[in-house]
Amino acid sequence: MFARLVRESFIRNPRRKLLTAAALMVGMAVATATLTVALEVGDRLAREFRNLGANLIVTPESDTLPVEIGGVDYRPVDEGAYLREDDLGKLKMIFWRHNILGFTPFLDVPSQIVPADGAKPVSVTLIGTWYEHPVPVPDGTRFVTGAKATHPWWNVRGRWFHEGANEVLVGDALARTYPGGLSIGQTIDFEPLEPKVATGGLVKLRSLTITGIVSTGGAEDEAVIAPLSVAQELSGHPGQFRQLFVSALTKPADALSERDPATMTPAEHDRWFCSPYISLIAYEINQVLPDTDVHAIRQVADTEGRVLNRVGALLWIVTLAALIAAALAVAATSATTILERRGEIGIMKAIGAANATVAGIFLAEQLMLAVVGGLLGFALGLGLARALGVSIFGSLAEPRLVLLPVILAIAILVAVFGSLVPLRRAAHFDPAPILRGE
Repeated sequence: MFARLVRESFIRNPRRKLLTAAALMVGMAVATATLTVALEVGDRLAREFRNLGANLIVTPESDTLPVEIGGVDYRPVDEGAYLREDDLGKLKMIFWRHNILGFTPFLDVPSQIVPADGAKPVSVTLIGTWYEHPVPVPDGTRFVTGAKATHPWWNVRGRWFHEGANEVLVGDALARTYPGGLSIGQTIDFEPLEPKVATGGLVKLRSLTITGIVSTGGAEDEAVIAPLSVAQELSGHPGQFRQLFVSALTKPADALSERDPATMTPAEHDRWFCSPYISLIAYEINQVLPDTDVHAIRQVADTEGRVLNRVGALLWIVTLAALIAAALAVAATSATTILERRGEIGIMKAIGAANATVAGIFLAEQLMLAVVGGLLGFALGLGLARALGVSIFGSLAEPRLVLLPVILAIAILVAVFGSLVPLRRAAHFDPAPILRGE
């Protein structure tokens, strides 16, 4: 009997039912689209943020106090500690190795350019690094990395040097201020400022050909960028470097990420270890590269965290607003339906129907509408999510069927909560005045 009453009630006044289903469909479509994008926004924005460059820097723990001006280390090459190039493959063996997108070693060598015409040498910093360098990994694979991955904003006019070749890039500012200027294709002679350290007391010139002019907006504009092997030879430190920049996909910091792992409970430590916080990745790097100091580049990490948190909050606000709007629409149509059917409600109560029975009939209608609106909204939301993915990220957002039961559950909750006030009012109807036509 109850099922027949629900069926007969459901097919009555189809326009009102269509309005309720449409409200639920629109709300669920927005919820599906925002939730789909929200599940991907972290990884996608994190990858986009890697265009900002590295977010971790590794230095020797026992290093001396650096003497830096404009980001360039001016310490003599025989001062300070160094890291081993052979250990870098271990970075791709940590638990979060797939989050390590790239790393680049740097070695600054105070040098001078020796003009061929016998003029006074010009002091300059030669920065050794990689552009695209294959690194052997202990598991037998090779990982290609370098400044292309960690410093993608560097603008080179001409071309990058080839690894191991006698080629260099010259900073844009240096090329303009050098006496007579420096140009692509020109060959210049270098020697370290302290040749005794590098060459055992023999002054050794190194002729290097300029293949490009680099512009970074930083100290590199006044320096010379060379293959790491060239800088190692000039400094007398083969197979070593002084700084390592690491680009890693990370999760925005929260209260747990800022805590010391030694003070965490086992459950907190497991949760911390299973989240790619920048502090965790720094901790793992320190485990495979002992005696190092690993810290985040705060300007980059903090900016990423703020943007990700704000984008996530915006998506949740849009979702909540859509659900509230859908609930209000359901409440309005439900209230109108109950007012229009006061006579039926009075008759049912007069012949002995309980409030639960009356409410059950209307709730059953709303649940059926919620399922229909949820299914249609989910399908529409997948298309909207794909459009948002293309417009925001330039690629399609992957459909996630796991959201279907979630969206159906949300649609049912919205329909139920939107109907509570009208149903509460219907429960207080007195059948006698209704039947008298009052």
